[in-house]
Amino acid sequence: MSAEHVLPIACLVVVAVLLCVAARRAPGRWIDVVAASIALTLVIAELSWQPYVVANKMWSPAASLPVQLCDVAGFVAAAALLYRQILLVEVAYFWGMGGTLQALLTPDLKDHFPSFPYVQFYVTHDLVILAALFLVIGLALQPRRGAVRRIFLLTVAFAIVVGLIDLVTGGNYMYLRQVPVSGSLLDLMGPWPWYIAAGAVLTLVVLAILDAPFRVSRLYGHDAG
Repeated sequence: MSAEHVLPIACLVVVAVLLCVAARRAPGRWIDVVAASIALTLVIAELSWQPYVVANKMWSPAASLPVQLCDVAGFVAAAALLYRQILLVEVAYFWGMGGTLQALLTPDLKDHFPSFPYVQFYVTHDLVILAALFLVIGLALQPRRGAVRRIFLLTVAFAIVVGLIDLVTGGNYMYLRQVPVSGSLLDLMGPWPWYIAAGAVLTLVVLAILDAPFRVSRLYGHDAG
């Protein structure tokens, strides 16, 4: 890993720990201000990609629509920060930690600091993960019983919609037509279309792992009651 890859991740870890600890130990009105600030920055960062590609004459329906899982997770995370509705929190958490984190660790990114694509990529991906951690750990808005099933079915439905968009536009959103050129976990899952089926199974496993701490907490809470 290069320094320009490690540093944004390190910054994310530090800020997430500080915010989550502060939210637990010193709750107050500052939480709403921070949540709104993260949400606003996230939405602006997500939307900023559109004028950039238009200005550089790179916009195309096959590559520029904000329908990647990480894009939609960004808007959902912003809404979850503002409204604290539990389904939004669940989507932000599972999509953020299950999808956006993987994209952050193995970025499909050719640009380098301080280019706009580099900054926009790390700002959006870092903030999605920060929002997920802040909501679930800092604010203790934990996934409910049955969250794995709900989010898995929602993810499958979303993938079907994106697949139709790929079919119409000729795009490769969510990498449903081919794996990323730069490499990812999908490379280990075989050729198309088998990696899609394997990815669905892996998604279910990852969701279950992400839910495991809260499942134990729910069981303990029930037994204690």
